[in-house]
This record gives sequence, structure tokens and C-alpha cells, in this order.
Amino acid sequence: MDAKLIVDEVRLTPILISDPPLLNTQGVHQPFTPRLVVEVITRGGVSGLGETYGDGVYLGLARPLAGALPGRMVTDVNGLFALAAETAGAPRQDADAGVDASGLRGVRTADKLRLSVVSAFETACLDALGKTLGLPVHALLGGKVRDEVEYSAYLFHKWAGTDDWGAALDPAGVVAQARRFDREYGFRSFKLKGGVFEPEREIAAIRALAEAFPGRPLRLDPNGAWSVETSLAVARELKDVLEYLEDPASGTAAMAEIAARTDVPLATNMCVTTFEEIPRAFAENAVRIVLCDHHYWGGLHRTRELAALCRTFGVGLSMHSNTHLGISLAAMTQVAATLPGLHHACDTHYPWQTEDVVTTRPVFRAGRLAVSDAPGLGVDLDREALAVLHRRWLEDDGTYRDRDDAAAMRAVDPGWTPSRW
Repeated sequence: MDAKLIVDEVRLTPILISDPPLLNTQGVHQPFTPRLVVEVITRGGVSGLGETYGDGVYLGLARPLAGALPGRMVTDVNGLFALAAETAGAPRQDADAGVDASGLRGVRTADKLRLSVVSAFETACLDALGKTLGLPVHALLGGKVRDEVEYSAYLFHKWAGTDDWGAALDPAGVVAQARRFDREYGFRSFKLKGGVFEPEREIAAIRALAEAFPGRPLRLDPNGAWSVETSLAVARELKDVLEYLEDPASGTAAMAEIAARTDVPLATNMCVTTFEEIPRAFAENAVRIVLCDHHYWGGLHRTRELAALCRTFGVGLSMHSNTHLGISLAAMTQVAATLPGLHHACDTHYPWQTEDVVTTRPVFRAGRLAVSDAPGLGVDLDREALAVLHRRWLEDDGTYRDRDDAAAMRAVDPGWTPSRW
């Protein structure tokens, strides 16, 4: 046993990061979103970084896992799953009910919550291992198959807010937003978060994008807000311009019915977010593209396992995103570099975030990120920035420590309820 690779300490730092007022089917992003930064420090003095959701339920699972990890090897990432289950205790009463608004990932379960916590610990262990060995994380995953990873612009209907993006509440506003993403980051494909307005209005926005950016891949994601019939009607209207339609309706049964009645490819990050959900979805041909997400699936190794299954069954692969910082973006890029079947640009919220905890912000060129060959993830922690964002979390009265898009919407419109068409 190499003592340098033994975990000596684990640090958990919950933070609040600023977020613009982006609209979705669950409401609107709050001014601040909780994230959790995980540091795994080895006896060799190397610190590895991970990042995940920072809501209270995730913190409640992360703390006992952090306490149990010292003394174990950073190479034992498989053991994290058993350790997380041992330290989790009894699940909260609400852990198996409702919708996880922070991820919009379908039914919320205790296992899914644990996987999102384990993902940050696994990433931190791999980062520490890579730094110790002088190898990039992609080398620890078997090696990269591409030198750059393509990302897609993530478009939102939004209020004006205090950011400099302005409002985007109609097709013209959405196109203006896309033009800025194209101009500043060079993104070649565009994804619009739907389920906010009536379907006709969102069809018009996609049509406006197709006219402004002819031939560019376009995606629409209403997060399960539509009925089967509405989904089919939208698919008919946009069949000539959509790269794929993501989670138009909620649940595998509804997705399978839609898929059987349209040629528009259906994608998901809601009805397939665990391995247990794969057999039914694939057997019923409910989806043609799965959006991987190492936060959901339990880390980078399990993301590769998902990719292998998708290749086996002829299902396409893309990558999901939620509000995240540079640590997660680095991890997304490292694992994406190793996936041979990744034929769709990856989602990323990153351009929307003006704050970060890494010393150097990644730079998109022509909508792509270069894959770092530096040891580990290739990012360094900005401790001053981390302290500022942690202080914001400490000083918060509890309003923002748990993300709640619906509460943020009802603060403006007390009678608001999620729309379903």
C-alpha cells in the first residue's frame, strides 16, 4: 500500500453561487444556487477536487461519507458505493417521492441522491490520484479518443434580472440570446429549455432559431411538461429542424408511446438516470438518445459503463448539465473525451455562471473545450473565491440553501402552478 495514496482528510465546503432568472417548467432559478465542493487530501499532501449539488439532503449524505473515508485508498473508487450506503442511515421520508427540482431527473429516490454525492467523492479521488501519478483523469479512465469536446449552447426563456443578458420571453429574445452564444463562445448547436410557455410559442422560438441558424442542430427540452398528444403535435411541427426532442412527456410509458408514433428522435435525462431504469426503456424503444451525467450516474467510471450499454443497444449518447462550476465542467470534459460513442454536443450551463472556485475559467473556442492533459482534472482551487461563496452560504438564513424554483416563482406570482399541456 502506497501511503501517499491514503486519504488523510476530507473537506466539505457548501457554497451559494449567483444564478440568473432562468425559467423552466418547475419555476425560475433563484438568485443563488447551492453547490458542494469536496476536497480529498491524501497523506502525500495532494488535494483532489469534486463538485455536486449542495442542497441539505446532499450535505446530510456527504458528511458521514466524508468522515468514513480517511484511511482508505483514493484508488478504491468502487468501494465508495458500499461505504456511502453504510454511512447513509435511514432515508428521509421524502426521499422516494416527488420530483427532484434541482435536477429534473424524474422520480426522486434515496439511491439517486447517494449517487449524486458519490460522484463528487469519486471525482475528487481520481483528481488526487491523477495529480499523484502525474496523469490526467482521462488516462485513468482508459485514455482520450478526442482532443476537444463539443458543447451546445443552453438557451432559456428568462426575465431581465440583474445580469447583462436581458430578457428572452419571445422568439426574438431567444434568437438574440443564441446570437450572443454564437458570437462569444462559438457554439454550433442550440438547446432551448421548454415547458415554460404554451407549446405554440416554443415551436415559434425553435422555428426562429432554424431561420437564424440554418442547418445548425437544434434541441427542445420541456422536462416532461406535455401530454402524449401535445408531444406528437410538436414533433410534427418541428420534425424537419430538430436534432432531438428531449423528455417531451413524463415517464417511460408515455415516451414509448410517443416514440412509436414519430420519427423525431427522443432523448432523456428523466426516465433513464439509473441502470435499473435502462432495461424497460430500451426494451420499449422509449428513447434513442440518453443524456449521461456523472453527477446522476455515480461518477466517471459509471458514466463509461452507461456509454458502453448505449453502444451495445444502438442508443445514442449526449450529456446533461445543470447549474455547475469549473470543477464539474473539467470532470465532464475529461470523461467526455473518453467516450467513443458521444456523437452529440454536450449540454453546459457554464456560460451562465459568472462566479467560480477555480483559478482559471475554461475558454470555449468554436463551441469546444480542449481536453486538458495536465495531472488530474487540470484545474486548481481558488481558495479566496471559495471562502467568499462559503461565507454567503453561512450568512444565508436558509432561503437559498435548498434550491426551490417553484418558491422563487411564487415569490413573484403567489398563485403560480406548473403548467401542463
